[in-house]
Amino acid sequence: MIGHLKGILTAKHPPGLVIDVQGVGYEVEAPMSTFYDLPAVGDPLILLTHLVVREDAHVLYGFGTESERSLFRGLLKVSGVGAKMALAILSGISVEGFVLCVQQQDHASLVKVPGIGKKTAERLLIEMRDRIDGVGSVAFTPGQVGGGASDPRGEAFSALVSLGYKPGEVSQMLKKVPESEDSTEEIIRSVLQNLAKK
Repeated sequence: MIGHLKGILTAKHPPGLVIDVQGVGYEVEAPMSTFYDLPAVGDPLILLTHLVVREDAHVLYGFGTESERSLFRGLLKVSGVGAKMALAILSGISVEGFVLCVQQQDHASLVKVPGIGKKTAERLLIEMRDRIDGVGSVAFTPGQVGGGASDPRGEAFSALVSLGYKPGEVSQMLKKVPESEDSTEEIIRSVLQNLAKK
């Protein structure tokens, strides 16, 4: 199993990207959540990976955070969910948002993800109930190996949802927070100020 790749980003065309590792170009598929945080082409990067071996192909999937990879691996164990659907789920909803859906048995939010019908949503909620422990608790920032770094935006998301704000509303507000605000406290303050203006 290939655990991570460290090299130069040479191409990115969602959902595919190519990482040059000492002269070998690895083709990797990644969810949009990882794509948003990729550096520019030509810059170094590290991605956590998961190799899926099929009869007709070996496909490498890349993730910017350990929680994304953990959720991807959990989704692959759900009957009827393959790697493409798992990638679509990660692209359509945040890890924190998915965990909340499972905890609250929220079918409606999952059905909004492209490719997820009512039956699939119900199966996901049932089968993932016992698998979400630990998902979202370990952060990994592209550019470092092994995780352990805190994720201020993830922490802010969880904190605001626990305050009673709707996950969708929080996600939209987080997009409006400038990248320069990189501490959990600054992000929460900015979101609350924007919500207060509504």
